[in-house]
Amino acid sequence: MDPRTDPRSAFRRWRADRPFWGGLLLTLGGAEVLLTMKASMKVVLHVGMQGLAGYLLPALMMLLGLLILFNPAQRLFYSITGVLVALGTWLTSNLGGFFVGLLLGVVGSCLAFGWLPDQEPRKRRRQRREEAATRVGQEAGEPA
Repeated sequence: MDPRTDPRSAFRRWRADRPFWGGLLLTLGGAEVLLTMKASMKVVLHVGMQGLAGYLLPALMMLLGLLILFNPAQRLFYSITGVLVALGTWLTSNLGGFFVGLLLGVVGSCLAFGWLPDQEPRKRRRQRREEAATRVGQEAGEPA
């Protein structure tokens, strides 16, 4: 199969051009907080304002995660806003989805904030050793 038309390699190229894991974790954190808002009343803790903010902040978390995925040029603004919104769910949405959604949102936002677009992809340890051995061999005058 041609690597240019292979769907897996196309997805890998798309994923490499954006803070994929940060956006995904922020989106999943927002979804988890929304799901805990729908939990049975025996499980739900009524802490803080229950109302529109309880549903608005997790929906905003999901939107910011998707924006990080599909518009990575603005990832700094989205990730800072994502951290603030995720921390706000602690007061408005069952302690941030019982801390799980809160932590997913904060970690995802931090990953998106720290992502560098110009960075080369990491090489596996085996590839680094093989390249180092090739360089040492070339410096010693051995043909490659």
